[in-house]
Amino acid sequence: MSRIILVGPDFSDDFYHPVTIVPALAWMTVQITIVGCAGSYPAPDSPASCYLIDTGSFRLVIDLGNGALGQLQRYVSLEDVDAVCLSHLHADHCLDMCGFSVVKTHHPRGQGRRIPVYAPAGAQDHLGKALSPDPDSTGMRDSFSFIDLAAGSLEIGPLRVTTARMNHPVETFGFRIEHDGQVLAYSADTGPEPELLRLAAGADVLLCEASFLDGPDLPPDLHLTARQAGEYAARAGAGELVLTHLVAWNDRAPALSQAAQAFDGELSLASPGRRLLGGADPGAPEQAGY
Repeated sequence: MSRIILVGPDFSDDFYHPVTIVPALAWMTVQITIVGCAGSYPAPDSPASCYLIDTGSFRLVIDLGNGALGQLQRYVSLEDVDAVCLSHLHADHCLDMCGFSVVKTHHPRGQGRRIPVYAPAGAQDHLGKALSPDPDSTGMRDSFSFIDLAAGSLEIGPLRVTTARMNHPVETFGFRIEHDGQVLAYSADTGPEPELLRLAAGADVLLCEASFLDGPDLPPDLHLTARQAGEYAARAGAGELVLTHLVAWNDRAPALSQAAQAFDGELSLASPGRRLLGGADPGAPEQAGY
């Protein structure tokens, strides 16, 4: 029987239940903050996809979807971000890179340091066009050093990151992130994909998209249902499943129920501001600044 943790608003009625921050697994020196977890577009209560991984000495942002840049500053100063990983180039996972570029190139303090951005091929051109119609604009390349992702493993700061291609209409990568013997797996956006089992094998936490609820005629090769997310977590032997990429028009309660039918471990919904770490949540600063 799954241990279900209820956090965030209940969209099945008009009553808002305050977000409850709960202790999660004991990442010894790593803290993972859910900045945004809305699927496909920002929701009333959440930006689109964005996650902050903080080792104390290194800060990696996973995805920076629309609406996320403002909320990210509640948890980290933008000048302290050391690297960014973009799972794919849909707007709900990358569009706020444009605002981040503006901060880095036009802040009164001067040009911010250029940081690496690990992303699918073509990200610099794609985001540069979103930033400005001027083909000579240098904002993206002046702010960031883009590195093309490929399936395999790499070191990003002190983090060991394994990538695999997911089943989505554009080139998309899921991530397995390891540090101090702890493992976070992130599905990004995907339909059914065997590689997700490899990324999530024995993970302490699987942060898995659950865009769909059970129903007829679901689009193939696009997203997972909550039940499928539960099946992947069970088959991979993940310790905890956190459902994310939650589309605002879906009720949350059925998502938990359907995932619980397939996964009997600790199960919860992602919510903005929730931190996955050992011990009590220390709270977020009111404003981290640039």
